[in-house]
Amino acid sequence: MTSLKQKQINAIKQMLNLNQPQTKLTASEPVWKVLIYDRVGQDIISPLISVRELRELGVTLFVQLHSERDPIPEVPAIYFCVPSDENLGRISQDFQRGVYDVYHLNFISPISRQKLEDLASASITANCVTNIHKVYDQYINFISLEDDMFVLKHQNSDIISYYSINKGDIKDTEMDSIINNIVESLFSVFVTSGTVPIIRSPKGNAAEMVAKQLDKKLRENLFDTRNNLFVSDTQSGNFNFQRPLLIILDRNVDMATPLHHTWTYQALAHDLLDLALNRVVIEESLPTGGARAKSRTCELDTSDKFWSTHKGSPFPTVAEAIQEELEQYKSSEEEVKKLKSSMGIEGESDSAIAMVSDNTAKITSAVNSLPQLIEKKRLIDMHTSVATSLLNFIKFRKLDTFFELEEKIMSKAQALEKSLLDILTDPSAGDPDDKLRLFIIFFICISDMSEQELRKYEAALTEAGCDLSPLAYIKRWKSYSKMTTSSVINQYEGAGTKTVSMFSKLVSQGSNFVMEGVKNLVIKRHNLPVTKIVDSLMEFKNASEVEEYLYLDPKQLKLTEMPRNRSPFQEAIVFVVGGGNYIEYQNLVDYAKAKTSAGNSKRITYGSTTLNNAKQFLKQLALLGQEL
Repeated sequence: MTSLKQKQINAIKQMLNLNQPQTKLTASEPVWKVLIYDRVGQDIISPLISVRELRELGVTLFVQLHSERDPIPEVPAIYFCVPSDENLGRISQDFQRGVYDVYHLNFISPISRQKLEDLASASITANCVTNIHKVYDQYINFISLEDDMFVLKHQNSDIISYYSINKGDIKDTEMDSIINNIVESLFSVFVTSGTVPIIRSPKGNAAEMVAKQLDKKLRENLFDTRNNLFVSDTQSGNFNFQRPLLIILDRNVDMATPLHHTWTYQALAHDLLDLALNRVVIEESLPTGGARAKSRTCELDTSDKFWSTHKGSPFPTVAEAIQEELEQYKSSEEEVKKLKSSMGIEGESDSAIAMVSDNTAKITSAVNSLPQLIEKKRLIDMHTSVATSLLNFIKFRKLDTFFELEEKIMSKAQALEKSLLDILTDPSAGDPDDKLRLFIIFFICISDMSEQELRKYEAALTEAGCDLSPLAYIKRWKSYSKMTTSSVINQYEGAGTKTVSMFSKLVSQGSNFVMEGVKNLVIKRHNLPVTKIVDSLMEFKNASEVEEYLYLDPKQLKLTEMPRNRSPFQEAIVFVVGGGNYIEYQNLVDYAKAKTSAGNSKRITYGSTTLNNAKQFLKQLALLGQEL
C-alpha cells in the first residue's frame, strides 16, 4: 500500500510536471521551469524532494515568492503558496511587471471565490490573462516527515500550539480560527490519501471540536456531486472494504511523555539537537562552552539506510552499530588498497587502473563500488558526528540518570524518595530544565502530595534555578483532570527499562565508541497512554477510558451509533491536537510492529498539529503558568 508521504510526493511531482500525469517520456526529457514558493510551500517540499531531484524534474531555479526576482522570459513559472492576501498581492505585482511568460498557480489550500475574482481582475488590469495557464487547488497543506508521520505546521506553528489552544483569555473567534486551520489541513491529508475515515475522539475538549468540524466538512464534500474529491474512494468501494480509523486526541490525555527524557536515537536528536524537518545542525564542539567550531547540517531522512534502521533504537545500540559500520567500511577500503598494491599501482593515480587489463573483473567491481564506499563513509562520518554530539550532552547533563529515574517513576517500580531530592539539589546533574521535567513527571504520576512536601521540592527547584511557572499550570491541570477523570495517575504502569547504568559505560574515544554490555541491554516495551487508547479503539476493547468517545462516520447520511458487529481495524491515523513528539510516535511504531509480527497486521500513521521537544513544551507551559 502506498504511504501518505509517497502520495504527497506524487502530487508534488505531478504539479512540477505542470499538472500533467508523469509518463516515462516526461521523466527523461523534462520541461525547464522556475518554482516560486512561500515559506509554507518550502516546508512542505523540503523534507520530500531533494535539490538534486528538483533538478531532475526540470526545475532550474527555485526562489522565495517575497524575494527580489528578475524577469525570466520563455520559461513557465510554477507558483506554490498559500492563498493569503499578502501572497496574492505579490502575485498581482508579478503580473504587473510581466516577470514570467507563463503562470501555473498552485494553491496549497483552496482559494476562495472572492480571492479568485480579485486575482482575475488583477490579471485583466495587467493584461496577462492569456499568460495564466492553470490555477489549481492542491490540497496538500501538511508536512510529511516519515512514511507514517506528519505534522500540520512548522513555520508560524505558534498559531496552533498547545499554548494558543489552552490560554485563559482565548476568544471564541480565535478558537474557531485555530479549529478551522487544523480541520483544513486534516481534510488535505484525507484528500491526498483518497480515503474517508471513521472518526473517534474524546468529548469536551479541542479534539471533539476538530472531530465534529472535520466530519461536517467530509460529509459536505461527499454529498456535493459536482465537487466530490473522493470519487476514487466511492467508486472503488469494493476494494476499499477496510476504511481507516481516525483517532483525534487532545494533548491533555498525557502531559508526562512530552517532558520525558528519552534514549532512542531520533527522539534524542529532537530533544537535544532540535531536529526539524528531518534536518539537524550540530556545532562540532562541546556543549561545555568550548570554542565554537563550525556548524554542520545533517540530513536525516529515509534515503539513509542506517537512519531508517536505527532511528528508533536505544542510543547504546546505535553507537555499537556505527562502530560495526565503520569496521565494515575499513575492510572494504583495505580490499581496494590490496588490489592496487598487488598490481603495482599503489600511489598512482586512479587512471592507472584503467591501463592494466588483467584482473579486469576485480578492478571493475572495485571501481564500481567506490561511489558507494564514498557515500558510506560520508554517512558513517555524519552519524558519528551526531552521536558524539548527543553523547557529549548526555554526559555533561547526566541524562541517563534522569531517564532511569523517570522510567522508575512512570512504572511505579520502587520508592525513590531520597534520590529525587538528591538529584534536584545536585549541582552537577542536569540543567534547571532537566530537573523541572523530572519533578513535573513525578508530580503527575504520584497520587497525592502534601503541601509541606510540595514546598520542600519547590524550594529545592528554586535553589537549582528553575522557573516554577510551568509547575503552577500543571498543578491546575492536574486538579482539573482529577475532577473529570481518575485515570491520570494509572496511565503509566508497566514501564521500566533496566539500563544497567548503560550510558556510564559508553565512552567516546576520538571518533570510536567503545561499548560494554550492550548485549545484555534489557528493554521492556511498554505502551504509553496514547498507544493504550489506540489499542482499545482499534480492537474495540471495552476500556473505561474510551467508552465515552464519539463515533462519527461521514459516509452515513444521518449521525450514526456505533455498529453492533465490528471487526478490528487494520489501519489507524492517530492525530494529537496541541503538539506531538517522537517518543509517542516511536511507541506506536513499536506497537504496530509487535502486532504485525504476531500475525495481526496493523498500519498506524501518527500526526500532530506541531512537533515540540521538551524545551519548547516547557516554554508553553511557562507562558500558561504566568497567566494564572
